[in-house]
Amino acid sequence: MNTLTSTFSDAINWMDSKGRKAWIALMIVCFIFAWPLGLALLVFLLWSNRMSKKFFKGKRGFGSLRNTRNSAFENYKAETISRLKQEQKDFESFLERLRAAKDKAEFDQFMEQREKNPTSS
Repeated sequence: MNTLTSTFSDAINWMDSKGRKAWIALMIVCFIFAWPLGLALLVFLLWSNRMSKKFFKGKRGFGSLRNTRNSAFENYKAETISRLKQEQKDFESFLERLRAAKDKAEFDQFMEQREKNPTSS
């Protein structure tokens, strides 16, 4: 009984190391070949909260917000992030102006067509 529990917990830890996509793939395969097993796995995943972003946070990825204890790099990173945020704001503002200009041009074209071809009531 103890070896079964240990094997089961080793399998869970191995799947956790592979990430959320591995759990989803296993669940799909279980649903295809044995739907009750797939359903049991789905319940387990939801019950254990393994599908939440918090569960896998920090286990994978670059950890770009971690402090590296290198002040020169931290300053560079902070400047780069603030520059990118400003560029994103500028680009979103540009897109908004572009959409407004397109909408105005389409409306003006509609009004011109309407004046040229008035429909009689």
